[in-house]
Formats: sequence, C-alpha cells, structure tokens
Amino acid sequence: MSDVVTSIHSGLKFLWLSLLAFGLSMACSSSEESPAYLELSSTNMDLLAEASQTIVMVKATGNWQLSSTLEWVEVSPSSGTGNAQVNLKTLANSGTAARKGELIITSGSLSKTLYINQDGRDYPDYYSPPNKEGMREITSLDMASQLGIGWNLGNSLEAIGGETAWGNPRVSPAMIAAVKAAGFSTVRIPVAWSRFTNASQYTIDPAWMARVEEVVGYVLDQEMNVILNMHWDGGWMQPTFAEQAEVNKRLEKMWIQIALHFRDYNDQLLFAGSNEVMVEGDYSTPKAENITVQNGFNQTFVNAIRSTGGRNTYRHLLVQAYNTNIDYAVAHLQLPEDTTEDRLMVEVHYYDPYEFALKETNEVLQWGKNATDSKQTAGWGEEEHAIHQFKKLKQTYVDKGVPVIIGEFGAIAKLDNSAHHEFRTYYIETIVQQMLNHDLVPIYWDNGHTGNYGFGLFDRDQAKTLYPAMIYSLTKH
Repeated sequence: MSDVVTSIHSGLKFLWLSLLAFGLSMACSSSEESPAYLELSSTNMDLLAEASQTIVMVKATGNWQLSSTLEWVEVSPSSGTGNAQVNLKTLANSGTAARKGELIITSGSLSKTLYINQDGRDYPDYYSPPNKEGMREITSLDMASQLGIGWNLGNSLEAIGGETAWGNPRVSPAMIAAVKAAGFSTVRIPVAWSRFTNASQYTIDPAWMARVEEVVGYVLDQEMNVILNMHWDGGWMQPTFAEQAEVNKRLEKMWIQIALHFRDYNDQLLFAGSNEVMVEGDYSTPKAENITVQNGFNQTFVNAIRSTGGRNTYRHLLVQAYNTNIDYAVAHLQLPEDTTEDRLMVEVHYYDPYEFALKETNEVLQWGKNATDSKQTAGWGEEEHAIHQFKKLKQTYVDKGVPVIIGEFGAIAKLDNSAHHEFRTYYIETIVQQMLNHDLVPIYWDNGHTGNYGFGLFDRDQAKTLYPAMIYSLTKH
C-alpha cells in the first residue's frame, strides 16, 4: 500500500512541475512576442458647426493607415508607426442640417472607426456673438418707464417719394433740439424703407440707410431715445394667406439689413416691426386669417432682429396688434417667441373718438366733461371710455410684465373754430394723464402740418414751437 501512495504522490509532483514549467515557458514567450493591438483615444466626436481643430491619439504596435472620404475633415498625418497624435481640422458647417461621417484606421488585420458628428449652423453667416456692452440689464418694463413722453417725426422719412414729398422740410439737428427743449424724451421715427438698389432682392439703398442713420444720430445726440419703425411704405404688408409668404420674405430681408446696419447702437435705439397692418381699406372686424398672418409678421420681425446677434440680441423690440387696435390687442395679439427674455413691448394707437381726433370736418368740435353743446360732441369716446380702454391694456399686458406703448395719439387742429383749441388741449392733457395713470407710454403723433386739420406742434422750418401751452400739457407730467 505504501508503494502505491508513494507512486501517486510522485505522479502528482511530476504533473505539478510540468504545469509550472509550461506556465513559465508561456510567460517568457508572451514577454518576448506581445500581440498586435490598435487603440484610439476616442471613437466618437460631437462637434459644433463652427470650424474647429481636435486631436485623437493612436496607439499601435506596428504601422497604421487612416482612410476617409470626408471632404470637410482634414487629417494630418494619415499614416504612421506605433503611437502618434493625429490632428483633425474640421471645416465650418455652413448648412443648417447636421452632418456625420467616419474615419477608419487600420493596422494589419486590426481596424478601428472614429465616428464624427457635426451640428448644423444655428445662425447665418452674418451672425455676431451676443454683446451686452451698452445694453443695460433692464427688462422692457423698466425700459418703458424711462421713455417718458414721446413725439413722432411724422410725414418725413416715411413720405413716399422722398423726405420732403409730403410738405415737410429736411429733418435738421435744430428741429430735433427743439423737440428735446420742449420736454420730450423719446422720438419715434417712422420710415419707408422701400428704396431699393435691387428691388428683386429688396436691397435697401445704402444712401437712404445712411440718411436714416443721420437722423437717428440727431436724436441720440440730444440724449433722447429712438423708436425706429417700418411704416406703411405703400401698404405692401397685407395680412392675407395669398400674400403671406412673399411679405414674410420681404420683411425678413429688409429688417436683417436694418438690424445689421444699426447693430452696434446701444439700447437707446429700439426697433418697431410694422405700422397699422391691416387689409387695405377694410376696417371691419378682421378674419382669423388676417389675425394669424399679422401675428406671423411679428414673429418674422423678432426672428430677423435676433438672428443678427451682437447688441441686437438684447435690443428692446415693439410688436403691434392688428391695425394697432386696442380691442384686437386684448383679444387676438400673440406675443412672438423670443430667444431673449423680457425684451418685448406691445404697441397700439389711440384716436378715439374718431370724429373729434381725426375726422376732417367741423361737425365735432368739443370733447369731455366741459363740453357745452352735445350736438358738437361725438357722443362716445369721452374720459370714461379712455380709462376703460387703458385699463384693459394695463390688466392684459402691463400687470403681467409686458409694457404697452401708445405709438400714436392726438387730435387734429380745427382752426375754423377758435373754441376748438381749448377742447383739443384738454383732450391731449387728459389722455396723456390717463395713459400715465395706467403705466402706458404716450407718443404724440405730429405730422408737421400746422394748418387746418393738422397735428403739427412745431414750425419745422424755423425749429420753433407753435403751441407752447399744448406742448406743456403733454410734457409737464
């Protein structure tokens, strides 16, 4: 029995020594002949649309080659031996669609794939990174509180046929200085922009752009604010499905040009996208089609301005209700989506009652609680009406953080009746006070016409005030 046990132990010992010798032999062989390998520091890259330079590290035991059919990725070096750094230069993606591709690296029988994904461009080539310099960290509600009482440079730069075509002289620094001296803090500048060097592309004449900029400079030099708009301009902005596509195209192209030209101005310059958009000649209740299309114009305007970047990223913008009507503003206006928070204002106009404020007849000469002859009043649109309308605006917008600008208001002069002046002055004083009571921003409409049925408060030729008491009723608040 002992011989058998001794024999078994001897066999196991031999087997153990044999396995140990084999293991040592394999270990020595492994250290002498390492297996081939190929490794990449990254196998997936997600890149922005902008041009960029990145690196990938290659680890290999032998020669390697890199193959690619991607025209937008430059590789250096494309081959090597052992460990190496490969430089990848990715060209900018000028399109809006993302793109992707593969780089394949081989070494002997081994292969690795590097997957590259590049975003599409979110902004066009003219885009500039956001610039907060000169753009205060204030909401549009705060900005509106600093606009004070405004005045319209009406019937000048929006005149079809030229700056003086509607009877006003060329705008002068002296005229704007007189406006500042009268107590106004903001000037709304209506502009007809359709002066093209290339009408098919809606390319605005650089000379006209420069003239508008010159007038903007007159206002800013007086340390007043500017609201620069796109006015009636011949009535091409028709809110119908039939016109929608072409109007949006034109609106976008024109506003991009304007925004780029004025991009470096600080936040004392505000943009307003349109003026009294409506179906030409149709003062009836707008159809759902008209409301939808007009709201879309506002969105096109906002998108166009923001697409230029720079200071325009933070610029305060005014969007209008359909035909600038208060009731339509309350019922139908949809604020556009905006990539910048709290930089939108709503604009409406106020000329109630029409018979007193706008109608060029002498039938309605009196307004308000001091009227002595009911036959000479409109029979509506008195003080309580104004309060009711302004209260709706305050509750719908201002109380919710969205300021409201009354971009135009006023009453024409009816010079054939001397008593009318007193009622006109009272009307303006009362309307302004009620606007301020409801945290609205009043901007008086002045068309420069100082004769019968005109709105003019200044002699623009002489740069002098004509109605100092009426102007005081505007600016004293």
